[in-house]
Amino acid sequence: MDLVADAENMRREFLQILADKRPGMVPLCVEPAKPVTNPMYQADTSLEFSKAMAACPRKDVPNLEEALEEENLYLTTEAGEQGRLPVLILKLKDSNLKERPAVVCLHSSYKCKEWLRPLLEAYASRGYIAVAVDSRYHGERATYKTAYSDALVSAWKTGQSMPFIFDTVWDLLKLMDYLSTREDINPSCIGITGESLGGMHAWFAAVADPRYAVVVPIIGVQGFGWAVENNRWHARVASIKNVFEEAKSDLGKSSIDAEVVQIVWDRIAPGLRDKFDAPATIPSIVPRPLLILNGEKDPRCPVEGLEESISRATEVYSKANASDKFKFIAESGVGHCMTPFMVKEASDWIDKYLMIDNILCDAQVGYIN
Repeated sequence: MDLVADAENMRREFLQILADKRPGMVPLCVEPAKPVTNPMYQADTSLEFSKAMAACPRKDVPNLEEALEEENLYLTTEAGEQGRLPVLILKLKDSNLKERPAVVCLHSSYKCKEWLRPLLEAYASRGYIAVAVDSRYHGERATYKTAYSDALVSAWKTGQSMPFIFDTVWDLLKLMDYLSTREDINPSCIGITGESLGGMHAWFAAVADPRYAVVVPIIGVQGFGWAVENNRWHARVASIKNVFEEAKSDLGKSSIDAEVVQIVWDRIAPGLRDKFDAPATIPSIVPRPLLILNGEKDPRCPVEGLEESISRATEVYSKANASDKFKFIAESGVGHCMTPFMVKEASDWIDKYLMIDNILCDAQVGYIN
C-alpha cells in the first residue's frame, strides 16, 4: 500500500470539499485593524484566570509588556462577511533573528483570540512570533451571544456552510499563505496548537496543509464514527445541542439518537465521521511532529475511540523512521479540560522541534517511499 499516495488523495478530496463550499474566491488581502477592547465571549464562558495557560513557560524579559510588539489585522479569505479573518500577533520588538519560528494558537468554543493572550505572551517572550485568530462566528466574527449556535443550525438547514471545524480550516490555509510570506517568519518553522474546538482546527489544518510543521491538538482529537457506532456521542452533542435539537424536529424524531447524530455530521461536516475521521487523517500527518494531548476520562473525546487512530499513526511513523515524532498522552483522571500539564507538554514539544538554539527548525524528515 502506498501510504503517501493514499494520504495525498485524501488531502486532495478534503481540500476540494473545503473549496466547494466557498461563497466566492477572492485574492488574499491584508487590512490593518485596531486592538479589541471588549472581546466577544459567547454562552456561559467562564472568564476566570487560566491556570493552564499560566503554565506555559516564559522567558524572563524585563518589562515584557513594553518589549512586545502587537499587530492586529484582517485577512480576506473568501467573499462574504465571514471571509474577514481577524488576526492577533505578538512578538518581541528586538530580535537578533531575521526569520523567527511562529506558533498559531487556537481558542475553544465560545471564546476568542484575546482569551489566548497569556499563551501568546509566553511564546513571544521565548522568541516566537505568536499568532491567534477568531474562528468562524466567534470573537470579532460574532455580533451577538448565540452567533455560533445559530450558524450551526443554519448550516443544518441550508447545507451551504461548514462552521463546525471545516470553514475555519479554510481560514487557516489562507493564514498560512500570509504567514509564509512574512519576512520575519521562517516559513518552514510554523507550528499549530489549540484547545478543544481549537484542537480540532489544529488537527484538520495540519491534515490539509503540510506547511504546518509541528502539530499539538489539545483535547480535540476524537473518533467521530466510533462515537456514533458505540453510543458515545452524547457529550459532544451536548456541547452544541441546538443544531441536533433542530435536526431531531426536522427528522420527525422524538429524541436525539445515533441516526440523528450521523445525519447532522454528514450535513454540516461532510466526511467527518468516515473518510476524514481520525483513523484516516491522523496518520496522514506523518512525518511531521505530532503530539496529541487528551484527558483519560474525556467524554467528548473518549480514549477508547482513538485506539485505531493511535495504532495506525504509530505504525506509519515507525515506517517513516520518525517514531520519536509521534506521541499520544491521555492525562490520568482528567476529563474535557486543558490542564497545566498539557500546556507545558505542548510547549516543550513545540520547543523541541521548532526552537533549537533560537535559530533552527527540525520539524521535517523524509516521507515514506
